[in-house]
Formats: sequence, C-alpha cells, structure tokens
Amino acid sequence: MSKRLKIAIQKSGRLSKDSLELLRDLGVKLQIQEQNLIAFASNFAIDILRLRDDDIPGLIFDGLVDIGIVGENVLQEHALEKKANGESAEYELLKKLDFGFCRLALALPLSVKYENIKDFENKRIATSYPYILKDFMQKKGISYKTCVLKGSVELAPRANLADGICDLVSSGATLEANSLKEVESIFSSSACLIKKAGKLSNENEFLLNKFLLRIDGIMQARESKYIMLHSPKNKIDKIISLLPGVETPTVLPLAHNDDKVVLHMVSKENLFWETMEKLKDEGASSILVLPIEKMLR
Repeated sequence: MSKRLKIAIQKSGRLSKDSLELLRDLGVKLQIQEQNLIAFASNFAIDILRLRDDDIPGLIFDGLVDIGIVGENVLQEHALEKKANGESAEYELLKKLDFGFCRLALALPLSVKYENIKDFENKRIATSYPYILKDFMQKKGISYKTCVLKGSVELAPRANLADGICDLVSSGATLEANSLKEVESIFSSSACLIKKAGKLSNENEFLLNKFLLRIDGIMQARESKYIMLHSPKNKIDKIISLLPGVETPTVLPLAHNDDKVVLHMVSKENLFWETMEKLKDEGASSILVLPIEKMLR
C-alpha cells in the first residue's frame, strides 16, 4: 500500500476550479503548474492527479487511484458501461459535494408538441450518455434508437441526425440558443467524492477521515450564517422562533442595559430582509448576519 494518498481531479472543465478550491479549503497546499498532470502537496503526503473526467472512474474502479472527485453523471455512465460489458465497477461513494450541479435531460425542438415519455417511442436520440439513457428508457419501457455523439449534441436535431437529444443541462441557455426545449429530466448530478474499493493504508485512512470531517465543516459553513443581535429579555423566545433553522443561541449580558441581552446563533438557512424586519418589529436591534468560513461540531 502506498503511503501517499492519490487524489484524481478534473484537469479542466466544469469541476476543475471548484475541486482545487475544495482542496485548498481543506488546508492542502499546492503549487499547480498548468502543463503538469501531477501536483504534490507540500504539507500532506498527497499526490494530485489532474485528469480528464472520463478517466477518473476507471482508475478508481481499477484501484489505481485512491480518491476521486467526479460528476455523478460521469461516474454513473462509466459504471453502467462496465456492468454492461460484464466488468467490475466497484467503488465507495464517500460524499456528495455542494458544487457541479446539473441534470441529464431529454429535449426536443421547440416546434414539436410533447405530451409524455411515450412520445420518444421509436425516435432517434442523440447523446453522450448512452448507458444512462438506456437504463432510463428500459425502466420506462420505451424503444428508441441511439445516435452517440461526443460533443455538440444539441446540434443533432438541426442537422437531421436525431429527433431529440439527451444532454447535460444547467441553466438551459444552450438549449434555448439551439431552439430546443427540455421535456424530461432523467438524472440529477453533482460532484461527488469517491474511493476505490477496499481499505487504504492506515496513514491514508487517517488522512481521509481528517478530510471528511473538514469537508463536513466546509459544507455546513456554506449553508449557514452567523447571526448576532440585541434582544429584549422578554422577547427572546419570540425572536428565536422567527429565525429559520437556528440552533440553541448563546445569550450574553449587554453592558449598561439590563433590559436587553446579546444573542449569538447559527442559522442553517438564509435570513431574508422580511425576517430581519420582523425581528426589528419585536424589539431586536443591531442585527448582523455574517458568512461562516469554517465549522466543526
């Protein structure tokens, strides 16, 4: 077993920047040279492999890389392909991450009327994800034809290569620009952290567990806000009830004012202007809402 933890991330593309940002938030110090495919952490026994996203699942399945950050869409497509070919696709899903959100969707030209999934019966569908599409259509009992394209899938209907498409959608702007409309979402995806099957070395297991704890803290911090305010003593319960997702607050005395206290608390939801105005109506003052950089429970 290697004493250095090998982590594969996307070299360029949708998840690259966020993956590097996550590693840095975890405290991993890296010097990235754009042309180099391997980077070495200066403060941990970690090697970062910067790869095409399509290569990451296979390296995890084969046990050649310890950890990978990859889109669920890519992971699922490669796992289904392996299984269809009678090959092993073993891995452990460690955590779904809070970036890289998208969905795999079926789309048709704007001029085509759509009622339900049966409208795709015997139609030709262009896609870069033939195995996810096949899995979905088999479960729905729909017969169709596939046109596999590695890029520019949205051009297929205009080029008379297909009747519709199955492609990744985030904002929908690309579909609109090509006179297409989304009609069915078939797979939701985000970035995820995966591990090869089996145990790592003791050193790498310890390091991985440390990082999983830190990832929890980072994700909780992104979802939360730190709130500070002054509250009348007789309105504490009412003010707490107005705050969404709030944990038990810290109550502190307010200097030179015996009628009020200071409340410090963490909320798991955004605090909107309307809520702040309600707090003020109940006598709260000096209301501060601050972002949280890191959290550990």
